[in-house]
Amino acid sequence: MRDQILKRKVNMNIETKNNDYWRWIGFLLAVFGAYVLGNAEVNSQWLGWSICTVSCLIWIFMGIKDRDIPRTLMEIMYFIIGLRAIVNWLNFS
Repeated sequence: MRDQILKRKVNMNIETKNNDYWRWIGFLLAVFGAYVLGNAEVNSQWLGWSICTVSCLIWIFMGIKDRDIPRTLMEIMYFIIGLRAIVNWLNFS
């Protein structure tokens, strides 16, 4: 029984380390997307929203993997708002 628990802990650590790069990619996309959105250029707003939406999608998967329901629901909300913003900006252009 004790050996099974230790094996599970080792497997969880290996899974977490293998997926850590997705967290960094999501973070970097969020920073870059916010930079583009913070730009005063109206024509690039759809690009900033697109980048931030991809970042939200990554964080949705990470929240599901971590079983963090509040964070996952928050990211789903931002994802939907991001899709709406992309459509609005593309229709505006």
